[in-house]
Amino acid sequence: LSGLDPAQPYFQGTPTEVRLDKSDADFVDVIHTDSAPTIPNLGFGMSPAIGHIDFYPNGGVEMPGCAKNPVSQIVDLDGIWEGTRDFVACNHLRSYKYYSDSIVYPDGFLGYACASYDLFQAGNCFPCPEEGCPNMGHYADKFKDKYKSDFVKLYLNTGEAKDFPLWRYKITVTLSGRSQVRGYVNVALYGSDGNTRQHQITNGALKPDNTYTAYIDAEVNVGELTKVKFLWNNNWINPTFPKLGAATITVEAGETR
Repeated sequence: LSGLDPAQPYFQGTPTEVRLDKSDADFVDVIHTDSAPTIPNLGFGMSPAIGHIDFYPNGGVEMPGCAKNPVSQIVDLDGIWEGTRDFVACNHLRSYKYYSDSIVYPDGFLGYACASYDLFQAGNCFPCPEEGCPNMGHYADKFKDKYKSDFVKLYLNTGEAKDFPLWRYKITVTLSGRSQVRGYVNVALYGSDGNTRQHQITNGALKPDNTYTAYIDAEVNVGELTKVKFLWNNNWINPTFPKLGAATITVEAGETR
């Protein structure tokens, strides 16, 4: 059984007989997309873990793309009815949209087991363990019987719009050069299965020999890495024309470690 943001009002905190529970099937996986309190936040979905594995995309409360301005959302490409419905219950309805995208992307929506979304964002639960990470949605049952503990909370990030899956990478850059400057460093990944856009690794003081680390959620699973593009910019015209390079760049894919 896959629970697509099971309802919170009148169900959260009730006995297991009247709501979705892991005792309802051999394998119950749950996607939580709208778990803010109903009062005052109008959250429609429940927040506690209730399945064998529970996924909390983007933390499970506020989904990217749902805070768009109401007019642009109501006059939606999918039509006025879907746009209006999405405006009223956008977070809640993301659950079935993620699920339908997961059918098309069997390698997408990897959920990282973690104590909280903040720890996941900070990189504490990266990369996947040796046995891999479950895929949120249609292929979650590949992990049936893998977890023996009471409840497993899995975190991941998604895109703002279709196509929703993102792939997580850890990128570590050690800079080289002669002088400290201020600015930003961007990195793009190139691989056997596609290329990413530029992702910002750091912004602010850039010191040669310093190492900077960022976790990026890329819109492409690049497959086998073939090239890394490194760009830096010091944001303003500097008459001394400082030069900065990358001594090393290390890329770790969350899925394959």
